Amino acid sequence: MSVGLDKNDFIACCGSTKFAEQMVADGPFATYEEAVAAANDVWFNKVDVHGWLEAFAAHPQIGQNLSSAAHKSSTSVQWSKGEQSTALATATDSSLQELYEWNSRYKKKFGFVFLICASGRSTPEILAELKRRFPNRPIVEFEIAAQEQMKITELRLQKLFSNIQVSASTQVHSTASDVTKAEEGRVTILGGHLTAPSVTSDPKSSPIPTRVRPPITTHVLDVAHGCPAAGIEVLLEMYNAKQLSPMFGKSDNDKWMVQGSSTTDKDGRSGQLMKIVDDLNPGIYRISFNTGKYNPLGFFPFVSIVFEVKEAQKTEHFHVPLLLSPFSFSTYRGS
Repeated sequence: MSVGLDKNDFIACCGSTKFAEQMVADGPFATYEEAVAAANDVWFNKVDVHGWLEAFAAHPQIGQNLSSAAHKSSTSVQWSKGEQSTALATATDSSLQELYEWNSRYKKKFGFVFLICASGRSTPEILAELKRRFPNRPIVEFEIAAQEQMKITELRLQKLFSNIQVSASTQVHSTASDVTKAEEGRVTILGGHLTAPSVTSDPKSSPIPTRVRPPITTHVLDVAHGCPAAGIEVLLEMYNAKQLSPMFGKSDNDKWMVQGSSTTDKDGRSGQLMKIVDDLNPGIYRISFNTGKYNPLGFFPFVSIVFEVKEAQKTEHFHVPLLLSPFSFSTYRGS
């Protein structure tokens, strides 16, 4: 049965108005898995930089005294309390003070609140991650924050579908109305574990892939202008030869097999470079960017990044952002 959710439901999951409106337009969704697939597509491909910042601003600082009056959604506030419960339970006066100081430093440097999927994380864990990410360049940290936002969104979508499932069930005990507010908070958190892929009686139906996006993605950001790099041609290849890996200094272009190609959109994203598969074939991959066409006056006619996917990593997601300026570039392994 399709589940019709409104704009306020999606605002509670992600504070971006554009995200919520697009999710309503794309719905209704029959399952949680369908909603997550749509959410990833909307967030990473259709919501712009302003939408990301709007979503970041909807989050309170971890350890902050939460007030529903300060946020768009009272549901979001309640969920934030649940997600921060482990952090608050493991905090001391000194660690809360340190967390407050580091949060302030972070916001002053990057311009937005430190964002992390806090569910199940202790205050020492969160502090350690905040300190680890603090030296990042703003454009790198912006990308990481967007990935953390999607983790939070997926968790909250699970809660939405879990609550709907419980409400629709005819086996809910009537004593539920006597549950205290504290107990309701625990039920909401635990309820997320109750949602499982629906088993259909249709023998023709195929299982929904575990992934919701291709296993290899990229994102190009123009550091010189402080904006996404649109219109860059991107090529993904896989090394196909008997030797274990390409050899440094040897020409072997005939041994690379094209996996897919695309062009970055207005947000600097390349779109789908390969099919969505649960298991990525282990091996050597090369992702190339036609930077010379993007900036004919730059130093690099093109940029190629070679990386290896191990057997134990075939279920992981490989995100390879490129930070580009006229005379330099850098990259890092995203989640």
